[in-house]
Amino acid sequence: MKDIIQSLLERCSFPDGPVDCAVSGGADSMALLALASSAGLEVTAIHVDHGIREGSGDEAEAVAAAAERFGAQFESRSVTVDTGPNLEERARQARYSVLPENVLTGHTADDQAETILLALIRGSAWQGMGGIMPTTNRPLLQLRRSEREHLCSSLGITTITDPSNMDPQFRRNRIRHELLPLLCDIADRDLVPVLVRQAELFRDGSKFISEEAQKIDPTNTRELESVPRIISREAIRNWIWETRGDDHPPDLATIDRVLDVAYLESIATDVGKGWRVARTDRVLRIEKPDAV
Repeated sequence: MKDIIQSLLERCSFPDGPVDCAVSGGADSMALLALASSAGLEVTAIHVDHGIREGSGDEAEAVAAAAERFGAQFESRSVTVDTGPNLEERARQARYSVLPENVLTGHTADDQAETILLALIRGSAWQGMGGIMPTTNRPLLQLRRSEREHLCSSLGITTITDPSNMDPQFRRNRIRHELLPLLCDIADRDLVPVLVRQAELFRDGSKFISEEAQKIDPTNTRELESVPRIISREAIRNWIWETRGDDHPPDLATIDRVLDVAYLESIATDVGKGWRVARTDRVLRIEKPDAV
């Protein structure tokens, strides 16, 4: 068993010092707890109860028992998430709102592959196609889901199966249980490593484009015209996103309308929520809703 744990730890990226681990009770997070403790770290396992389904108290008890077994501290926190649309995303946001900023999560390579496919069907740009950013806060990102399941089974760790992980109303579940297996069958190979490599390529491309975009003034139409369109798109995207302070960047159609203004094909355009981008001579400006 020590050999199995050591071989997994060699592909993990745990940070130094005391760590907080988000532990729901599922195999991913229980493996995270076991590996972090085996790495000799001072660990605090934090369970968040969303109160969405019955039996959530049993999950906290299972996490507390595992934490005691591995010599970790245990904390339980609660949030309230009302039923309704976009439940998965609202639950995620509520969970992270009560977790420490640098909390460790149990995301695996399989989660990375699913995230990339989600980004693809959403029409994401370079940043989205880069998937989950590898950091020491996601130390298991090079491991496979089957490996953490095997680890938990070998260690005799009691894990909790979240029934919502099978619910087809959540798009990620359909990708996990329907789309990705179908793609693997069509390709006649395991596509998770392929998708993970693709994410690395997109992140490299995104970094280069971002660095080039920072070299130009997004309000100067001459500078926007002097660079490849992919660079000017990135400059406009970041300018609008940062100015408006939105949770999400503008979509491609909005960015291209702004470039039409920059390329003298129109005078102004709406960029959402009452905001506009207008041009005077060869200079772009963003107009707030109350300034229009």
